[in-house]
Amino acid sequence: MPKELEIETDVEELAIVITPEVQKRFDEIITQIRDEIDEKRIEQIEKAFHFAANAHSGQTRISGDPYITHPLEVMGILTELHVDSVTLIGALLHDIVEDTGSTLDDVAQEFGPVVALLVEGMTKLSALRYDTRSSEERQAEYFRKMLLSMAQDLRVVMIKFADRLHNMRTLEVMPIKSQIRIAQETLDIYAPLAHRFGVGKIKWQLEDLSLRILDKVAYRRIAERVTMDRDERENALNNVIEQLKIHLKSEGINAEVLGRAKHFFSIYNKINRRGKSFEEILDLLAVRIIVADIPDCYKALGVAHNLFTPIVERFSDYIAMPKGNMYQSLHTKVMDKEGHTIEVQIRTREMDEIAEVGIAAHWRYKEGKSSRIIREDNLKDYYRWLRQVIEGSKEEDSSEEFMQTLKINLFTDEIYVFTPKGKLIRLPKESSPVDFAFAVHSDVGLKTLGSKVNGKMVPLNTRLFNGDSVEILTSANAHPSADWLRFVNSSKARSKIKRYFKQTQFEDSIRIGEELLQRELKANKLKMSRKEILDLVNGAGHESPESFYAAVGAGDLSVKRVLKDVIGEVTQTIEKRNAARQSLMRTLKRDTSNVRVKGADNLMIAFGNCCSPLPGDRIIGYLSKGRGIVVHRNDCPNIADLSKDPEKLVDVDWDVHGGSLFNCRLRIYGEDRNNLLKDMADVFSKMKVSVVELNLRSEGSLAVGTLVVQVKGLGQLSRLMNRVSKIQNIVKVERINVADVAEKIV
Repeated sequence: MPKELEIETDVEELAIVITPEVQKRFDEIITQIRDEIDEKRIEQIEKAFHFAANAHSGQTRISGDPYITHPLEVMGILTELHVDSVTLIGALLHDIVEDTGSTLDDVAQEFGPVVALLVEGMTKLSALRYDTRSSEERQAEYFRKMLLSMAQDLRVVMIKFADRLHNMRTLEVMPIKSQIRIAQETLDIYAPLAHRFGVGKIKWQLEDLSLRILDKVAYRRIAERVTMDRDERENALNNVIEQLKIHLKSEGINAEVLGRAKHFFSIYNKINRRGKSFEEILDLLAVRIIVADIPDCYKALGVAHNLFTPIVERFSDYIAMPKGNMYQSLHTKVMDKEGHTIEVQIRTREMDEIAEVGIAAHWRYKEGKSSRIIREDNLKDYYRWLRQVIEGSKEEDSSEEFMQTLKINLFTDEIYVFTPKGKLIRLPKESSPVDFAFAVHSDVGLKTLGSKVNGKMVPLNTRLFNGDSVEILTSANAHPSADWLRFVNSSKARSKIKRYFKQTQFEDSIRIGEELLQRELKANKLKMSRKEILDLVNGAGHESPESFYAAVGAGDLSVKRVLKDVIGEVTQTIEKRNAARQSLMRTLKRDTSNVRVKGADNLMIAFGNCCSPLPGDRIIGYLSKGRGIVVHRNDCPNIADLSKDPEKLVDVDWDVHGGSLFNCRLRIYGEDRNNLLKDMADVFSKMKVSVVELNLRSEGSLAVGTLVVQVKGLGQLSRLMNRVSKIQNIVKVERINVADVAEKIV
């Protein structure tokens, strides 16, 4: 016996009065599992039942039933999934810490640490207190906790599925408003989550029970229509089943052929979302063929296609490419001679069990009484998916964003695409090359520059489809674009992009905040030692200078207010600073430079080579000794250093004269090919743009060029970049600074 169940059993010590109805129900459930679980574990389950009944003694549900009936029915639902004995014990005890005087220590002492972990996971969910938070915040916090509990042991979610299913079965005793809220939450989160973990048997029940609450009229109409003409449909279905049985047997295939039930929510969904009629859905005959092994699956497919007419493009092979929830099956649609459309699923017995109980099959194997049908790798895939969702949730700024991301992760279907070397990559449906890049590796995603799909260059927002071959072009200078968040569809890509921008924004905020503080101190002729700055930081309620600077740089904290509150009133020197500036400007000579200085004349003006400003750019002037006013773009990388001398900054405007030309630096990325340079030269020639400097080199499969062009202003530059970007095999065109060129050379 595993250590998690090495405990002494003495049911007599826990003997209490249990009603005959409750005892009878418990005996029925135990009878169902005696062939699957050994006697020693049965004794542990009996002990847990008496322990729970004793703890819940005297408690009733809203319906008036003894409270023990709820954990007992939760256990009963889980026996249908063939879970292990630890999960069954956890189900019996899942409410015991929240609703009784028992503690987790009591549970651990009596039933072991693993059971206590499962009970703790359920207790944390039930014990959440929200105070004045909004309903969205409450819901988001609840599901964050649930994901974290699941990440510790996935059996927590199995108990939660069963708990929710029994509550949905008895929901009619609740107020109408509560019924609607719980049913909508079940449909939005729990049913998709059950699907994600492959528990089909739970999923369809949750969906149908939710529909019964949320749209009573539709539910009733579907029920009525399904019962109409049932005999006729069943006769047609039985005829199809008999034909399949005869032909499968003649081919030596030992198979079980069954009709598949149509669930109400599935019918409702096809009518409302796919625009199908009742007649189309009800006329569709659904058949499942269960065979011994995978080769027989494909043989059975051949039989079905020979017997009936296959419908083109209605075949899916989920055996070769399983779904993310481990689902495997062959799906095809055929038509018989009477014109009936037949939906056929073909799978092995093990595949069928996984389709019904999903991840629950893993722990059934662990108990040792069934064949191993869930590999450890499959379990790791679930935990990997969970970690990605949890990691992604940390990057969401609001409860609404978190819930939206969670729903996307639960509802999204999957596609299968390939690397150039043939490696299979599974992605959410409607993913882009950026999603693919992050799925390959985070570093690949962060350095993505361009992409090829099936050998052709495509934009990064291109939607991928099953079977696409994708190649990612990367560059050391590339970095994520905020635009990517508009079209990425995977939680990993979204969370990594958001983290990148949060990190860079945080670093920028630190730099800006430190500059703002130093500027304010210098403006008021103040100096502060390291210790004084630390005192200032602590006085403002921050633990480190970095968090203080980040708050200032982000605009969350006013440095003037902090200085006023912490070190008293600061003498303003604005008038003196302005006087000094005007005195310096009067010593300079005028130069015709296409720039006008506000409030001054006769000034010598030059342009910063670092950023090469163009008419149309937002600009600022800097008083430089010997050069007069040097004009920079507002986003010039050197502005941070120049801002340390705020008294030398000057407001300037463009005053462009006709015929003036300005130098601008560009970097161009393209797929290396013959005549690329010639095609670029043709564009420059047609636009009458001079190239005064050019450097073109190869980087792997890419051609990277840095060049200096002469343009009249920002408008012409924009048109030029647009034309160049449309040249075949050009991946990216960007405006750069001198610092960018130097960085690339290094």
